[in-house]
Amino acid sequence: MGQGPGMQITVYYGEEDHYLIRLLDQEARRQRKSRSAVVLSILEEHFEREKRIGEILVDLGHLSPREVDQALEVQRAEEGRRPLGEILVERGWVDERALSRALLIQDRYRQS
Repeated sequence: MGQGPGMQITVYYGEEDHYLIRLLDQEARRQRKSRSAVVLSILEEHFEREKRIGEILVDLGHLSPREVDQALEVQRAEEGRRPLGEILVERGWVDERALSRALLIQDRYRQS
């Protein structure tokens, strides 16, 4: 879907943005991560905050919006007795690993 792990992004910034780079460097040192890793985690938080599990799985490329809709129909028919993720795994639309990753993202940003 997207670029692989070798993806490279160049960010151009002006003097007025220098404070952001300083804050980025401080955060990278605090987290003991690279600038790139910090930028990606900030972007992930921005785009994934407040999303439901199906939306996150679509964003990650593991599921189509149609499959989410179909799983939601199953969930409604069962009167919401099972979590959506369980239905998705049972139907073979996502694997446990993808679901675990999406749940981790969802949980991480619901707590912040």
